[in-house]
Amino acid sequence: MRLEIIQSMGKEVLRQKKEVIEFTADDGVENEVINLYPDVTFQEFEGFGGAITDASGFVFSQMSREQQDKMLSFYFKEEQMNYQNIRIPIDSGGFSTHSYSAVEEPEDETLESFSFADTKKYILPLLEAASKTAGRPLKLMLSPWSPPAFMKTNGSRRKGGSLKKEYYGRWAAYICRYIQEFQKRGYQVERISIQNEPKAVQEWESCVYSAQQEKTFLKEYLYPALKEKGLSSVEVFVWDHNKERVYERFCKLMDKDTAPMIAGAAFHWYSGDHFETLELIRRAFPEKKLILSESSLEYAGVSPSRERDYALCLAHDLIGNLNHGLQGFYDGNILLNIHGGPNSARHYCDAAFLYNEESKELLQRRSAFFFWHFAHFIQPKAVRIAHSKYTDKLEVTAWKNPAGEIAVILLNKTGKRVPFVLRINGKVLSCYLHPFAIASGVIL
Repeated sequence: MRLEIIQSMGKEVLRQKKEVIEFTADDGVENEVINLYPDVTFQEFEGFGGAITDASGFVFSQMSREQQDKMLSFYFKEEQMNYQNIRIPIDSGGFSTHSYSAVEEPEDETLESFSFADTKKYILPLLEAASKTAGRPLKLMLSPWSPPAFMKTNGSRRKGGSLKKEYYGRWAAYICRYIQEFQKRGYQVERISIQNEPKAVQEWESCVYSAQQEKTFLKEYLYPALKEKGLSSVEVFVWDHNKERVYERFCKLMDKDTAPMIAGAAFHWYSGDHFETLELIRRAFPEKKLILSESSLEYAGVSPSRERDYALCLAHDLIGNLNHGLQGFYDGNILLNIHGGPNSARHYCDAAFLYNEESKELLQRRSAFFFWHFAHFIQPKAVRIAHSKYTDKLEVTAWKNPAGEIAVILLNKTGKRVPFVLRINGKVLSCYLHPFAIASGVIL
């Protein structure tokens, strides 16, 4: 038995180290141990992915064919990150070149004026290229940031406001129409969320739902519309906001009537770890799914130290989520420009790939390499296995892939080298993790 391990490390310049380490018989070692228990299993993982937005598609259109192929291969080739899932906004969202809706006319009760032109301009070309690179159907999640302005209490797609009750039915039909537009172009819409960040009042597209409003809209309007249109197989996720309130929201939305309508909870990470809240949902509603629908960071330039800290932070959050029930992961924008945009609201964020439109340079960020350690090694349908570790200086998650091999990911956020002894099935090996390093490997 052996471990094939790759470490990505470095305080400023990222370096990679590859090793093959043979296991030996367990000699009773007690110190510095990480135990893996392949026979104790937890949730099954569905796959990794990211968001294709209007902003991502616009930046993609500016790149050379060679640069496009490099980025897409890294994300979607099976031998690289093997992304399976794509999240796409319904109409403009937090990252769009401009604010737009598919219907602008209040008088259009039957959605006859529905226009898919804005989605076709930048989002579909990037989605098509990603699907072609993957060589397989990608699974889509659609999420609205806001209904059209005329449907809202504040008369604007931005700065919060709520969906007017008289438009609940038309908005449900609108969401169904979006699903159908993707389906008729051959794309698989696997799931939707009811509203992106329903508690947030933002300078960009946003819409507020109370728990009761979200429940009423789902139960009396959206789910019946999905059934009427033959779309009941599309999974519906609720909340789609930060973790600190996801358990309470989920409890308020679930009852005997809504339970069959709700596939699970979608959440973001911006309010902190709150890994325990995922565990609460897992225990109370074991049949429901947990997905991280958005993972992003505010843009802060291209400082090597900041880039390192960001990558460590994102990896820490992902490991914690995985160890508490996560079943699907969507990164934020898969591509932005060097300033963290474009964005009509001047709200800029980081991304795993940034493109400098002046120098024509494509930057692959440290976070891309860190996410690679997860997505490359944890395969779709892998199941999490139990582990224990001797120190909080190391973070660990371990998974059994469909073919039976064990994938393990380790993170060292400290500035010092941390040793460990990996112990599994009566075998051990000794290794260490470099400062500011992430490592992943397969036990064969």
